[in-house]
Amino acid sequence: MDNIMLDRTPASADQEAIAALVARARTAQRAFADATQERVDDAVAALAWAIYEPGRARALAELAVADTGLGNVADKIVKNQRKTFGTLRDLMRVRTVGVIEEDTAKGIVKIAKPLGVVGAVTPSTNPAATPVNKAMMAVKGRNAIIIAPSPMGSAATGRTVELMRAELARIGAPEDMVQMIPTPITKGLTQALMEAVDLVVVTGSQDNVRRAYSSGTPAIGVGAGNVPVIVDESADLAEAARKICASKTFDNSTSCSSENALVVLDSVYDATIAALEEAGGYLCTAEERGRVQSRLWENGKLNRKLIAKDAAILAEAFELAPKAREARFFLVEETGVGKAHPFSGEKLSLVLAVYRVPDFDAAVDQVRRILDHQGRGHSCGIHTKDEAHAKRLADELDVVRVLVNFAHTFGNGGGFDSGLNFTLSMGCGSWQKNSISENLSWKHFVNITHLVRPIPEDKPSEEALFGPFWSRHGR
Repeated sequence: MDNIMLDRTPASADQEAIAALVARARTAQRAFADATQERVDDAVAALAWAIYEPGRARALAELAVADTGLGNVADKIVKNQRKTFGTLRDLMRVRTVGVIEEDTAKGIVKIAKPLGVVGAVTPSTNPAATPVNKAMMAVKGRNAIIIAPSPMGSAATGRTVELMRAELARIGAPEDMVQMIPTPITKGLTQALMEAVDLVVVTGSQDNVRRAYSSGTPAIGVGAGNVPVIVDESADLAEAARKICASKTFDNSTSCSSENALVVLDSVYDATIAALEEAGGYLCTAEERGRVQSRLWENGKLNRKLIAKDAAILAEAFELAPKAREARFFLVEETGVGKAHPFSGEKLSLVLAVYRVPDFDAAVDQVRRILDHQGRGHSCGIHTKDEAHAKRLADELDVVRVLVNFAHTFGNGGGFDSGLNFTLSMGCGSWQKNSISENLSWKHFVNITHLVRPIPEDKPSEEALFGPFWSRHGR
């Protein structure tokens, strides 16, 4: 026995630890697999209440900021409640038990069934909200879920999981429907989880996304954001500035949907800058811009001591003018795109790049270059009254979402004035090698059985199908 213990490798120990969790999850999931829709919806609401209850929403926000040093408490409270409430709204409006769709004309009935056990990798930026969001969707499909948090957010995620389990127990549902891998969190444990479950859903580092896709388990990963937003000559500049400020400053710009670059037409550039300053922005001088760049990046990487920090901390770190000490976010003018121009990428901070372009054609080209550098597939936005401009972006750019006249952070992942479903995980399609090109939702957490019955024959003639081709090209 001693020799066996000595021969154990860290990998086998990780696999054993995960196997025990998965076994418990499978037992819980099997016990819940035959739950009625009402029972399922009760469990989903219980998970939502675990974080939505005001005292817990605040406590988890405080713990998240203390645990990670990212964002701010007030906005994390809003995120914990708003995202959860919106997701609950979406989930309560759909069936996931039994027959969920029937098409009599095609003779097809669709029956939803569980996937099994889901492994969810979650980020440090949202160590409470994202685990609950994914757990609600998974349990809506009658699945169990095991969460692998970022090491930096593991204390907050651990407490969140404890609260979700307590709420499940309170309604008599199996607690082991929601679990978390043991601390300390390691890549080995996370990898073992990915390999042992029935579906992996990853939000966070692109390294984890790639590892999930190569794990041998069906996987849903989401891509990096780097949102560029156009302001054209028809925009309501005051309204656009207000929305940009609200979105950019929310939770200190931790969201992947936060604006990272503004592309402003020359004819309204000065007025747009003035409106942004009125809304709380501060335009850095050329000298200050140099300090921002040299301190926000160290050895080519974002400085973890400055990302997602309060504006006052950044103003001091960048040694900005006294006027900047009252600003809510900071504007830096940029012209280039690429590795030599770090402001053209995602900044995870209250720093917003601004590009001046001569016309709308140039604006579209600039947005394309920014996305090709980073964030292709994710999203972009525009402030405009010209519907043709918005339509052109959707037609020409390789993004999953184009938002028109939105505070981008509050519309991209679902909003009460946005038709997109609420989520904290946004697919970017093949443009970022993602398996989905939409917002993560409940439908990604169910298997579908198709009951198929005979229908009247639907077989067109050869002439009906080939006729147009023959008339143009001959037989």
